[in-house]
Amino acid sequence: MPALSHGRQPNPGHGAGPGQALRWFGEVSGHGLLEVESGAMARVLAASPALPWAWFGVAAASPPHGRGVALHRSLEGFDGALRCRLPLPLASEAFGAVLLQHVFDDGADPLPLLGECARILAPGGRLWLATLNPWSPYRLRWARSGLRARDAGHWQAALRGSGFAADPVSLQWLGPRWREAHGEVGVGAADVLRAGLALSLTKRVHAAIPPSRLQQLRWQTGLVPRDAATQRGAPAAAREREDGKD
Repeated sequence: MPALSHGRQPNPGHGAGPGQALRWFGEVSGHGLLEVESGAMARVLAASPALPWAWFGVAAASPPHGRGVALHRSLEGFDGALRCRLPLPLASEAFGAVLLQHVFDDGADPLPLLGECARILAPGGRLWLATLNPWSPYRLRWARSGLRARDAGHWQAALRGSGFAADPVSLQWLGPRWREAHGEVGVGAADVLRAGLALSLTKRVHAAIPPSRLQQLRWQTGLVPRDAATQRGAPAAAREREDGKD
């Protein structure tokens, strides 16, 4: 089975290859962002269908509480409730929420895993993707770590190419702007400078096609029904009888 692929090569000058760059989230600066995201994930799960959730995150992050499957990103694929690579050994449309927490921030190609998320997410379920915000001044804290931040347009295109083409995407900025302990969540103009970006969408339920209405066929012929002919001839016969009496 194919492993999670990467879109960039290791940086030999810094020694942070694919997967190794994700260790930054275990530092103090990374924890400042992960703590805010924990609250955001709890709100997503509260509004999701009553089905198990699937969580994919970096080693330093903690999965949400409750009934679900938690898998940490590793060099070989994923570890946690099970050890696997792609494609995922999970049933289709079995999860009410799928949460992705920075699993692509080392430059990994998102399309293979996002395609699997589209498969395992139930109709009406919620997808939540957290990534780094390239426009935040907080990026100076992960500089030279090997992490790669991509903008919202990149992620929206990736979602469209992974099976979520018809699903509208909501954006939210979260985490600190610069101070590690001052993380919040927002969607205002000032929030676009926060350290993290979260994209979320609801997988649309495809309505069943109703059966076509049966057309009533009317047979048209040149023949006149016997009853109609009899009714038409009755007035004429009555007039002939009256004429005979005269």
